[in-house]
Amino acid sequence: MKKISRLRVLLPAAVLAVATSATASAPAASADPGCAIRENSPHADWGGMSFPIDLYCTNTPGDVTSQSFYGSPVTGRMTTTTSWYVCWKIGAPHAGKNSVWYYTQGDVVVNNPGQQAWGYMPASALATAKAPFPGLRKCSWG
Repeated sequence: MKKISRLRVLLPAAVLAVATSATASAPAASADPGCAIRENSPHADWGGMSFPIDLYCTNTPGDVTSQSFYGSPVTGRMTTTTSWYVCWKIGAPHAGKNSVWYYTQGDVVVNNPGQQAWGYMPASALATAKAPFPGLRKCSWG
C-alpha cells in the first residue's frame, strides 16, 4: 500500500517535471522561420563599405540589380535559395506590395565585374513576414 501511495505522489510530480522541461527546451516560435539576423557576420562591398551584421534568409533566386528598381542594369544573379542581405532601402514598388529592396551580393557576376555582383533584390524575393525586416539597418545611402 505504501508503494502505491508513494507512486501516486511521485507520478504527478514526474509528469509535471517532464512537461515543464519539454516546454522550457522547446524552441521559441519565430515570426519568420526562414529568416534571421546574424550578429558578427561582417561583409564589405565592392566600394569598401562595411556591414557588421546580415539578414540570412530563404529567398527566390533571381537578378541582383545595380539600383532598387526593375530595368536597372543586372550586376549579378542569386542562384541559391538561402542568402544574406546587409541593409535595405526604399526603391520602386514591386510584387511584394511595398518598395523595400535589400542590398546583397549575387552568387554569379552578370555585368560590371568591378561591382562584384553587389546590388539589390526586391523584398518580394525574400521569405520575410515583414519588410523591412526588424533589426536589419537601413542602407546609409538610401
